[in-house]
Parts: sequence; structure tokens; C-alpha cells
Amino acid sequence: MFYNILYPLSDTHPFLNVFKYITFRAACATLTSLLISFLIGPTVIQWLKKTQGKGQPIRKTGPEHHLLTKKGTPTMGGLLILFSLTISTLLWADLKNPYVWVVLLVTLALGLVGAIDDYIKIKKYDAKGMMSKTKFLAQLVIGGTAAYFLTKFLPETLSSHIALPFFKNFLLNIGVWFTPFIIFVIVGSSNAVNLTDGLDGLAIGPVIIAALCFGLISYLVGNTVFAHYLQLHFVPGSGELSVLCGALVGAGLGFLWFNAPPALVFMGDAGSLALGGMLGTVSIITKHELVLAIMGGLFVMETVSVILQVGYFKLTKGKRIFLMAPLHHHFEKKGWAESTVVIRFWIISVILALIALCTLKLR
Repeated sequence: MFYNILYPLSDTHPFLNVFKYITFRAACATLTSLLISFLIGPTVIQWLKKTQGKGQPIRKTGPEHHLLTKKGTPTMGGLLILFSLTISTLLWADLKNPYVWVVLLVTLALGLVGAIDDYIKIKKYDAKGMMSKTKFLAQLVIGGTAAYFLTKFLPETLSSHIALPFFKNFLLNIGVWFTPFIIFVIVGSSNAVNLTDGLDGLAIGPVIIAALCFGLISYLVGNTVFAHYLQLHFVPGSGELSVLCGALVGAGLGFLWFNAPPALVFMGDAGSLALGGMLGTVSIITKHELVLAIMGGLFVMETVSVILQVGYFKLTKGKRIFLMAPLHHHFEKKGWAESTVVIRFWIISVILALIALCTLKLR
């Protein structure tokens, strides 16, 4: 909003020219969402405690100590992230940019699905929540709608192509399969973050790291000079997503302040589904879908651990590969403290993010 209102006045008021710069607005978006989180966080948490009563229902099949240490903690803290992220984005982003609206609406739509799921869990006091088929169908509809608009907005030379990391000029044209691919990336990343959200601070840390990286990637891909120098595929207008990623970093840090062990509030599906879908959508627009799999390798590991556990359990009629899935619970069962699991997984996320960033130059 500030860009659309104030930047046109820069001809008569030169100091307003600062609003032209994406880097300035991304930094302001980060600080704004962080400040909003700090200001309204305590009020939101108190409201969630009052309205939820017993808090988030804890899975009886999970680690035994969770029934004691996490009992009574409210969920749906993702609403704090989404509110801070949305307000900050609306203030600092170019609201005429179609990519901003696609990413923001996908994020909020998935957040709504997650919030409904959280509400059902609280109302029934049952960790199962919404029927998995219903949730998956809703995700498919959101992913399909996003795919329709993205294929319209992306440049014709990129609207059905996948860019491969480490290859500077090669684009894989998958034609009509690009739409299912978009849906797969959005739905897959959404569920991957959701599976990772099981310990205090575990999911939001890697999300912040990924948002920082995609803030840089979107800026480079949307800048013709940097894109040409690094031999990236130039996507006009994608640089504006740096503002949105900055807003996510600030909102994520603000939420982490309250979610740090012992958590005062849980993210819930309202946050995890939304943030995963947001990262997936940004990766598609910037043509770094496969880099997301490297950068978000921790999310991939958690998802694969569940798939392997369930598949092996069914094939062997009751045997397990891991002590418990997702993977973070396996290490808890092995005796690792919760904080140890979280910090070590964060370290893994940083390493994977550095590897992903290396693909920008190694081509």
C-alpha cells in the first residue's frame, strides 16, 4: 500500500523514492510483522486459552511425557503468524503485483483449512480433527486454483517448464503435466511442514530459514541484472515476493518468541499448512521448485519417515522401521531431549539451506 500510494509522489518529494527499493520494503515488512507479533501476541494467546479451555488435544500414541508437559497449551497460534504476515504484506508490497496476491491468497486459504481442522480438534477434544479426505480435497482445490492462475501469470517460456538446479540453460517442458506438478508442490510442501510441527519451535525454525533463502532467491530472479549474471531464469515481477518472505521471517520470529520451549502456544494446522503452501507457491513462481526439496530437506525427511513407517507397518503386519514417526519422535524415543532434537534439526536446516544457495552459482 505504501508503495502504491507514496512512490508515485516521489517526483515532487524525492525522499519518497526509497519506497521503490524492494530491499527497503522487505526489511520494513520484516520489522513490521515482528512488531505486530510482539504487540498482539500476549492478547491472542490469552484469548486462545480462554476460548479453548483444555487446549490442544495431545495424541495418546505420542511420546508419553507430552501428555504431561504439553497438556493445556492452546493451539491455532498460526493465526498470529497469518495476521502479522498479511498486515505487513498489505502495507509494504506492491498490491498491483499478481504474484503477491496468488501467494497471499494460497497462504490464507490453506490457513483457513488448517484453522477449521484445529477447531474440530478442540471442539471434539480429539487429535484426529477433520477427515483426512476432506482436508486433502480442500488442499487439491486450492492447489488447482493456484495452478490455473500461475500458468496465466508466468512468462510463456516458463509457464510449463521446470528448471533444474546446477543447469544454467536447461528447462524441462512438461506441458499439461505442469498443472499437476504445481498442485503436488503446494500440497506436498503444505503437508510436509504440517508433519514437522510436533515439537516446540521445530517447524517454525526451518520455515524462517527457508523464507530467508527464498527472499534472496526471489529478489535475484526478479532482477534482470542479477538473474543474467547468475544465469538464473528471469521472472519479471517475482522480486516483489521478497517483501512477502520478509514479512514471513518477521512473523515467524515473533511467533517463535512465544513458541520457544516451553511453548505458550502451538502453531496448529492453521499455521503449518499455510506456511508450507506459501513456500511451495513461492518456489514455483521463482522456478526453484526442486531447490525447495533441498532447502526443505528436513521437511522431506519427516514426510518420508511417515511414508516408510506406514508402508512397512502394513507390509510386515505390525513391524516398524522407526521407534515412532515422524522422525523427530523417533529421536525422542531414543532419549534425546526435546530441545536437543529441535536445535539439531535446525542445524540440519541451515546446512541444507547453504547447499541450496550454492545452486545459484554452481551452474
